[in-house]
Amino acid sequence: MTDNAELRELANTVRAVLTKHGDSAALRRAIDSDSGYDERLWQLLCEQVGVAALAIPEEFGGIGAELDTALVVVEELGRTLHNPPMLGSAVLGVQAVLAGADTDAAQRLLPEVAEGSRTLAVCWAGENGWAAPGAATRRPAGFGVRAENDTVNGTAHHVLDGANADTLIVVTDAGLYEIDATATGVTRTVTRTMDPTRRLSTVTFDGAEATRIGSDPAAITARLRAVAWAALAAEQVGAAEQCLETTVEYSKSRVQFGRPIGSFQALKHRMADMYVLVESARSAAYAAIADLDRPVTGETTLDLESARIHCSQTFRSVVSEMVQMHGGIAITWEHDAHLFFKRAHGDAELFGMPGRPLARPA
Repeated sequence: MTDNAELRELANTVRAVLTKHGDSAALRRAIDSDSGYDERLWQLLCEQVGVAALAIPEEFGGIGAELDTALVVVEELGRTLHNPPMLGSAVLGVQAVLAGADTDAAQRLLPEVAEGSRTLAVCWAGENGWAAPGAATRRPAGFGVRAENDTVNGTAHHVLDGANADTLIVVTDAGLYEIDATATGVTRTVTRTMDPTRRLSTVTFDGAEATRIGSDPAAITARLRAVAWAALAAEQVGAAEQCLETTVEYSKSRVQFGRPIGSFQALKHRMADMYVLVESARSAAYAAIADLDRPVTGETTLDLESARIHCSQTFRSVVSEMVQMHGGIAITWEHDAHLFFKRAHGDAELFGMPGRPLARPA
């Protein structure tokens, strides 16, 4: 794990950039843009902070920090709902390439990812979603896509950054493949989703030429799932904390019966419950993140599954309380509460859920 003081300093730096350049107005402009995210903000984060290079080894042009450092950035982005290619490219895309263990591919792709000049999109979900541990699927992952003779056919669903990525990293039943996003035989379609702040795509392959960069789809999928669940937990903690802070500030200024509503004991109790949920979710998320570079055991798997479930439930509970305590203003388009509400429910489905209850038989 990276030193806590360094992580706090990074969080403060990223938060300062987001506060100055990523307010609600910037988010709403990004939602309506062609790319779906604030390209100028992403450029600033890459150039001034180096966020895209954090989890990339030095030999491939990166900073060489541990993965938990990059997830600090994901957590801070969660507070603002901005969705540049950090999670989809700089975290999942990079980890997919590294999991493929193809040095030539890493040397070819990752230096430009570190600079922010290339984005990756991982295609690993089929029509029925992501294969969860223990799920009954014939193929380990990417079961909507098949590869044969260096060509790929089929359809990948729910692809983060899929519409704008330069390179597609495709998990198939035969292994991991790299495909130029503009290649013949590749069709990308933006998918309509509940959450307007996170753009997903459907990518169809019809005999698209591909370069194989990994041969163990089961291991690659397991790594992607672990990283995705831990990263999403970090993002949910950041978003839930922002909902709590917004609610507390509103309760200080909203006056009813001649008093700020935050002075009412019933609302104090509800905000205290929100705080407990956020802090417990933070503990669960950080435990899962700490396990990412440890050998997979029953304990580390349980930490990951617990974080996936608890952080999703926490975010939904906290944002629901936020809406309730803001009253009618929270359901207007002008207020950001509805955006957090939609992100919470979208995140609960993204990357799937554990395929079995967490309770274990004695």
